[in-house]
Amino acid sequence: MDWAWFHRLSSPKWFYVLSERWATKLLWSGVLLFVVGVYLSLWATPPDYQQGDSVRIMYLHVPAAMGSMALYMTMAVSAAIGYIWRIRLAYMVAIAIAPVGALLTAVTLITGSLWGRPTWGTWWVWDARLTSELILLFLYLGYIALHRAFEDREVGDRASAVLAMVGVVNVPIIHYSVYWWNTLHQKATITRLGKPLIDSEMGVALYVMMIATGLLVAWICIVRIQTEILDREWRKQWVCELLEKKANVA
Repeated sequence: MDWAWFHRLSSPKWFYVLSERWATKLLWSGVLLFVVGVYLSLWATPPDYQQGDSVRIMYLHVPAAMGSMALYMTMAVSAAIGYIWRIRLAYMVAIAIAPVGALLTAVTLITGSLWGRPTWGTWWVWDARLTSELILLFLYLGYIALHRAFEDREVGDRASAVLAMVGVVNVPIIHYSVYWWNTLHQKATITRLGKPLIDSEMGVALYVMMIATGLLVAWICIVRIQTEILDREWRKQWVCELLEKKANVA
């Protein structure tokens, strides 16, 4: 098998140049879909017959929750690739997306509490879903703190990669916690086998918000990865030429 594509993909320069072609498209696509999604979520969809208008928190809560888990898996896989094959770009990807994942996890917990108060009558309970999501936040913060604890960035990359890989076990626990334990959190309505249980109008609005959130999060991550690349590669000739070119354009 020809692995040339893999080695090319691992080049920070190649990733930077390629990502510049996609970043703007991701941003504007995400903004457009987000505007449509907000309209559908707040005005076009009906309130829930039991929860009323409080159900509209779902349109932010669910995309944030799915993003928090997806980004952790991306971070852990990138950290593992960096650890096993010593690919610097993989480490850059992992550390760049960690704060974004932590932010999405915090949004998930906050919106979940705001949704839980009128729905379940409480801001917080130590049930399996909520507790495992809180542990995810601690894993993100622990990864960032451990990486910053080392003056030698390469040592920090490898040490924090181990934590990221170990923490992967928490992701399936979050997803399946509502099935494995008797929990206050409702069971999955869209990430299940068979027809989704959610109303079709609400489902369309939710899917639009999920795609919009995914595009915007992807754009934020790409910008952060580019910044991380420039920070680590600033001595390289291609970075000097790139910055000089940007300065001339400005």
